[in-house]
Amino acid sequence: MEHLLVYAACAVLVVSSLYLLRLLFAGAGHNLPPGPRPLPLIGNLLDLGAAPHRSLARLAACHGPLMTLRLGAVTTVVASSAAAARDVLLRHDAALSSRSVPDAARARAHGEHSVGWLPPASPRWRALRKVCAAELFAPRRLDAHRPIRRDKARRLASHVARLARDGAPVDVGRAAFTTALNMLSCAIFSADLADLDDRAASGAFKGIIEEFTVAVGVPNVSDFFPIERRLQERATGEPPKNDFLDLLLDYRGAEDGRGFCRQTLLSLLTDLFSAGSDTSAATVEWAMAELLQSPSSMAKARDELVQVIGSKQEVEESDVGQLKYLQAIVKETFRLHPPAPLLLPRQAKTATEIGGYTVPKGARVLVNVWAIGQDPELWSEPEKFMPERFLEKEMDFRGKDFELLPFGSGRRICPGMPLADRMVHLMLATLLHLLHRFEWRLPADVGEKGVDMSEYFGTILGLATPLQAIAKPMDCRMNQFSLQDNVLSCVSTALTEK
Repeated sequence: MEHLLVYAACAVLVVSSLYLLRLLFAGAGHNLPPGPRPLPLIGNLLDLGAAPHRSLARLAACHGPLMTLRLGAVTTVVASSAAAARDVLLRHDAALSSRSVPDAARARAHGEHSVGWLPPASPRWRALRKVCAAELFAPRRLDAHRPIRRDKARRLASHVARLARDGAPVDVGRAAFTTALNMLSCAIFSADLADLDDRAASGAFKGIIEEFTVAVGVPNVSDFFPIERRLQERATGEPPKNDFLDLLLDYRGAEDGRGFCRQTLLSLLTDLFSAGSDTSAATVEWAMAELLQSPSSMAKARDELVQVIGSKQEVEESDVGQLKYLQAIVKETFRLHPPAPLLLPRQAKTATEIGGYTVPKGARVLVNVWAIGQDPELWSEPEKFMPERFLEKEMDFRGKDFELLPFGSGRRICPGMPLADRMVHLMLATLLHLLHRFEWRLPADVGEKGVDMSEYFGTILGLATPLQAIAKPMDCRMNQFSLQDNVLSCVSTALTEK
């Protein structure tokens, strides 16, 4: 027995030594960017912890904005500055645009059908991107679906008003998730997938999406998609709804005349709903959490809405362009709490030189957009929520300003960004517009301790503790003044028209 233990120890020592030698020689030959020394076999996995975006930012502070780690046997290069992100996502976009597909994403062949994981050279990837860009996210389609988003925003306002009358707290994340989910599902399926007042159903769907974003697999989210029902309806001769699902079912490629198989459709819809609903909801929830802890910012948002919206009962998408402070709130939320803090991993198709270092072929490449948002060389007091910083500088989040990249950049930029932009601003504006009727407060037990701002890390960065907020009706005198203002406005409008 003792001999076996000695042999086993020797074997482990030999394997570890060979592994370390391979790492040392590989690093020397490849001129890799600097990084922490890896342990045998596991590499730097223990350096990641429960919040990899924060751990990687701390390591980058020691080793530089372009850094190498060994995660198991995988060489991983991390870009943690705006300049390094520009190199990865713009200057060397073509060489670094493949995906490193995790094992979980290979479940049910998701990695072979998903627009998020397919390589850009794939005809299927090009077809999926093209049909989404032209028929779901194009400006004309977004404008055509504006009534859908307006209706869902109205339902969100009514839901909050009902809870306010009952003195019940609003689960901000669930309400935003359900609203975003139905904005998407009505545009794609012509039907709601969840009900704001049905906590069990919407909570179940939200739980499945959250599980998906953590595991990056394909759980039973596809069970919610009415593909089979639509196929049966079409077979029985029912008239088409002419929505995005009908378009997908009728699609035929220009080159081969073939349509999308059912697995590709399920993967595409899973991508759309997991990326479109959970990220938008998380952004709205983070924004409300920050505002509830910043009364001055909440007051500025309210004053702007009063000035721009006036006596109108609801916010329209066309109003958002005038709501500069609201736009600054969204940008500041993206800076502090980017939905995908490390974006999705890329992979080097060829050996690529960046900043005098070599990123070897096959290396995994991450962009730590959370670290860029915390860079003190870019942002004064980066840990503070200060929307005003975006009133002083012209900066966009659509992939051209590398200081703010919540949706990525280059050919792998999130295709749903135009829709997410509209949904997030409309939902947040709707919740804040209620300030003319209600006062947003934290529940008594939360108010004493403050909002729990701890994160849970997955593909999406969310609040670990769901945000609960109270919409308290204004006192009768203030409501009376609001009513008088509305009446006077109506009279004035009528006289003007005459």
